[in-house]
Amino acid sequence: MKITDKERAAILQSLGAGVVPSIGLQHIQVGRKEEVTALLGDLEQVRSGGAAIRFVVGRYGSGKSFFLNVIKAVALEKKFLVARADITTERRLYGRAGQARALYQELLRNLATRSRPEGGALASVIERWVGEVAQDARANGGGEGEIRRRVQELTRPLQDLVGGFDFAEVLCQYQRGHDEHDEARQAAAVRWLRGEYTSKVEARKDLGVRAIVDDESAYDFLKLFAAFARLAGYSGLILLVDELVVLSHRLQNRQARDSNYEAILRILNDCLQGNVEGMAFLFAATDHCLDDKRRGVASYEALATRLAGNRFASGGLVDRSGPILRLESLKPEDCYVLLHNVRRVHARGNDEKALLPDDAIVAYLEDCNRRMGAAYFQTPRETVKDFVGLLGILEQNPGSRWRDLIAGIHTKAAAPVDPSEAYAAENAGENEDAPEKPEPRKPAAREPAAKSPASGDDPGPKGDDLASFRI
Repeated sequence: MKITDKERAAILQSLGAGVVPSIGLQHIQVGRKEEVTALLGDLEQVRSGGAAIRFVVGRYGSGKSFFLNVIKAVALEKKFLVARADITTERRLYGRAGQARALYQELLRNLATRSRPEGGALASVIERWVGEVAQDARANGGGEGEIRRRVQELTRPLQDLVGGFDFAEVLCQYQRGHDEHDEARQAAAVRWLRGEYTSKVEARKDLGVRAIVDDESAYDFLKLFAAFARLAGYSGLILLVDELVVLSHRLQNRQARDSNYEAILRILNDCLQGNVEGMAFLFAATDHCLDDKRRGVASYEALATRLAGNRFASGGLVDRSGPILRLESLKPEDCYVLLHNVRRVHARGNDEKALLPDDAIVAYLEDCNRRMGAAYFQTPRETVKDFVGLLGILEQNPGSRWRDLIAGIHTKAAAPVDPSEAYAAENAGENEDAPEKPEPRKPAAREPAAKSPASGDDPGPKGDDLASFRI
């Protein structure tokens, strides 16, 4: 399998910094066959017009974010639209000060297609659909009037959904701007679809619609966009939501947590009962976030009963048909294969030019086991990070010996602390029943209304999921 220079650089730089690469995952992933197979079944269900919801659960560093990246790559190859966002205190499923709208904005901002996997594909998706409709109408001898009639006819099914009439009208306005070469009208339509309008008066003036995306309607507009994705020829819409732990251990107000859990319950009921089409939600959460009966998802009884595991799944028996998908840690042999793949990436796919022999990988892992114990393969971020550093030194210092370099490594495994547990302990004395504190006003100049809130409250380091390069 050919490894491009772009993929090689992204993989080595990401792993060297301890984060998950965004591209080239197929060159380094190992294992996870059963979990991915289960998600492939969900994708087929969504492709056929159904819906799915999963909670990817694992301890801190077990590979949740990497697993979401793998599913994203697979979904894009199967012609799905994929949107991803991390939950923060200012971007969440429920809020009264723009938090839910901010999460919607982040998802639409990161909307990805196979041709634009890095995100920002919303405008191109709309443009492609409008162009195909216009081309088909002109092929049948139709003019601008026929194109407009065809767009109205195709978007009519969307009007049966909440907010569908305005959604369909905005698409028609985009088509009108496309025909009249009115870039301002097209930009206004894209801005509305991204949820960047904060004034209904402004939206009505620019586009002739009465509704805008707000906290109450954000989820309804996601369902509308899923319906439009299938209308535009895509297989469906996949929504990847990471850092669910923010809801359980960064929101100190119990009412705020329960309101967000109620929003999850609404999504869960819609997906399980078949009330939505062509959409899948994948949430990533730690064990503590899901199972904590005082603050976690399990504290909300309606969710706890629906997410309860299969009672017959015991004694080595597993059931991956339910919403919960628990990720297991890597095995020592998986870690060996992982380092072997990293070495191949460093050698640009040519094992004959590798700077380290197989014996060196074995010796390195034995040294990691001596220094870090089982953590070297269970949460191998430091293992992989140091290995990339070792390859870099050998490449830039041709006279160096790998045995001497391995003997000089002194990395020790830090105690695996779930940041959710640490944060909860630090704030144990706070009153959970007190009203939610408003966000402090910043003295700096006001940001434009179209921008989403900052995401500086993300819990824990990003991309620390190098524990599961598996497929």
